[in-house]
Amino acid sequence: QVQLVESGGGLVQAGGSLRLSCTASGSIRSINYMGWVRQTPGNQREFVARITNIGGANYADSVKGRFTISRDNAENTVYLQMDSLKPEDTAVYYCTALAGTMYWGQGTQVTVSS
Repeated sequence: QVQLVESGGGLVQAGGSLRLSCTASGSIRSINYMGWVRQTPGNQREFVARITNIGGANYADSVKGRFTISRDNAENTVYLQMDSLKPEDTAVYYCTALAGTMYWGQGTQVTVSS
C-alpha cells in the first residue's frame, strides 16, 4: 500500500506560479514512478507529468515548457512547479504513484483566474 498526500494548490492569476507537493508513505520501494493527473471542470481527466524513480520525466504537450516535475528521494516527495499558468490549467490535480497498481492522492484544487 502507498499513501499520497498533496499540498500546494490555490488561487492564482494568469501568468502566476504555484508549486504542488506530494509525499509518499508506505511501500515506497515498490514505486516505479510518480506523477500528476488533473481533472478539469468539464470532468476530463488529463495526464500532466510523471517522473521515474531514476529521474526521467515526461510531460503533456499542453504543459511542456511551463511545468517542471522533480523529486526528492530522501523526502519521498515529488514536486510540480507550475509557471506561466493559464485559466485552462484550472483543475483538481491528483498525485499518482505506480506500484503494481496505481495509487491516487486526495487531490488539490488549482484555480487560475484571467
